[in-house]
Amino acid sequence: MQSKFNNFSQSTVELKKRIMVVIFSIIIFRIGSLIPVPGINNLVLSNFLQTQKGTVMDVLNTFSGNALSQSSIFSLGVSPYISASMIVQLLVFFIKPFSKLKQDGDVGKNKIKKYIRYVTLLISTAQAIILSLTLPNIPGMSGLVTNHNFCFYFISVISLLTGTMILMWLGEIITNYGIGNGVSIIIFIGIMSKLPLSFVIFYMQLKELNLPILYLCAIGILIFFIIFFVVYIERSYKKINLYYAKHNNMHKMYAMEHTYLPLKLNMSGVVPAIFSSSIINVLGMILSWLNYYKFFHYLIIFSYHLQSDHILYLLIYSILVMYLCFFYSNLSFNVREVAENLKKSGAYILGVRPGVNTAQYLNKIMKRIIIINALYIIFICSLPDWIRNILHIPFYFSGTTLLIVVVVIIDCINQIQTILLSNKYSILLKRTHININNYV
Repeated sequence: MQSKFNNFSQSTVELKKRIMVVIFSIIIFRIGSLIPVPGINNLVLSNFLQTQKGTVMDVLNTFSGNALSQSSIFSLGVSPYISASMIVQLLVFFIKPFSKLKQDGDVGKNKIKKYIRYVTLLISTAQAIILSLTLPNIPGMSGLVTNHNFCFYFISVISLLTGTMILMWLGEIITNYGIGNGVSIIIFIGIMSKLPLSFVIFYMQLKELNLPILYLCAIGILIFFIIFFVVYIERSYKKINLYYAKHNNMHKMYAMEHTYLPLKLNMSGVVPAIFSSSIINVLGMILSWLNYYKFFHYLIIFSYHLQSDHILYLLIYSILVMYLCFFYSNLSFNVREVAENLKKSGAYILGVRPGVNTAQYLNKIMKRIIIINALYIIFICSLPDWIRNILHIPFYFSGTTLLIVVVVIIDCINQIQTILLSNKYSILLKRTHININNYV
């Protein structure tokens, strides 16, 4: 009994260290979210953001953990790092010198990480300059900045740039020494920090509507089934059976049992949802700003139909999600590369020839999976708008945030299970006096 307890305590030592790293990073993130940029009136900015429900400003405020409404140094959040990662991945996919880095192992991965950091620095600098120059000039934001001078703009740009680089550093620390993906956890903490206030507002608005108890219970059951459906899809895989040829060694025949190639149903994750909504919201924000000028006043009709409860928004959003799902899935899962690796390892699909035919077969399956993935993302992200318009309920928890929360929780649970399982194997190898380094 004592030996089992000792083994369990040894297997949880690394897990405790990783959890402490995550907690320490979260504390730094929340403290930094309360440090304001000098020279900004927080009251003017918070009042303006209350009128921007569903816009790109509201999305940035949610992902930054309400840091934008407090004019914090973390106002830009991790969006520059996400954009930089996408740009570098595009370069790796299309440009040969960058694609060779992917094949160089750890050395190539470290170079790719350096390029992502440099691109993040450039993007965050550009966003900090644009935000500092344009935000005070928006109608209704005249009293945002106390003193319009070079010193203010310089300090605000440096503060926002420094905050973004600190968040990038925290994200890499969580990824390397913590649990789960660091950037996703930072976004998750930002969403969860705003969640209690959202629930209080939601409860107060429901109380004003005087809805029946059965109606509220039906809403709760509906929300439960939505979360259950998201978890079910996120845990779903398409299994492709793989077989290995028999090997003849020392006059003996060896045959391996067949395994399977798992293809995740939601292979693209939440990237298509985030980028599609951001593109439409940025376009709508630009059009709404141009409406204040007489020359662009005719654009008010087009910008009105780009709101989330209109058909034009749903049509453009669906097209963008479908395109980004195909693009990002093909970027993360190269069919030709997988078929070539299967051929080299001696694996084959029953009834399909290795090589080109295997790539064509996997490509057909991938197209079907991506279509289902795109329809799933469109349904989940537009469902809160349908609930709000059909049932007339003030439900402001978007589908994109729901996807992020569920994906991050599932990823953390999987990594915790992996850590505990790997520690159990290491304890077993120590008992049998096997040194892993001798076989590496």
